[in-house]
Amino acid sequence: MQDQAFTDDFRTQFDLLMRLRRDVRRFRTDAIDEAVLTRCLDVFRLAPSVGLSEPWRVIRVESEAARDAALQNFQAANEQALTGYSGEKAQLYSGLKLSGMKEAPVQLAVFCDDATDKGQGLGADTMPEMRRYSVVSAITLFWLALRTEGLGLGWVSILDPDQMARDLDVPKDWRLIGYFCVGWPEAPSDTPELEQVGWECRNASLPIEVR
Repeated sequence: MQDQAFTDDFRTQFDLLMRLRRDVRRFRTDAIDEAVLTRCLDVFRLAPSVGLSEPWRVIRVESEAARDAALQNFQAANEQALTGYSGEKAQLYSGLKLSGMKEAPVQLAVFCDDATDKGQGLGADTMPEMRRYSVVSAITLFWLALRTEGLGLGWVSILDPDQMARDLDVPKDWRLIGYFCVGWPEAPSDTPELEQVGWECRNASLPIEVR
């Protein structure tokens, strides 16, 4: 493959794509074309992975029982998380919409197989967490691919991962990386919702230390 010279227009569009990548919590319930979803999921094969281990394991959560269990998991964890705040912060937290699990037409649980033989342990013996970082890299590409199709992704991190693993009956060496809601956003945005409601602000610049 020859080196690809990207144009200024391509770089502008790529910058726009990253700016419009949002953690979506507000979805329409419209179905997603299976061909579009498959095309986006295929980018997992393009993701970097330590030792070429490709440790990602994707479960599509479809059944009513599995979705109900995931939602109850989130709701219990969210109630517990609220107890960690007080005063105005607690009031603000209680009003946040932190998952689209009731609306998103597609829901995925993505795990890392910590026991995979693929890759022969290269790069993971000294830093076994690199397998999990590899899964996160793949998810990032998936996130961007979805956005090119007009779709959004919401990463639900307020969960009990061990309970999720039990509910989905996965192998003991699989570790939950994230539960993801996928669907059509109610509205596009270039500003994180948490910033819009005053929860936190994005840094204006990247702090870099020189040593």
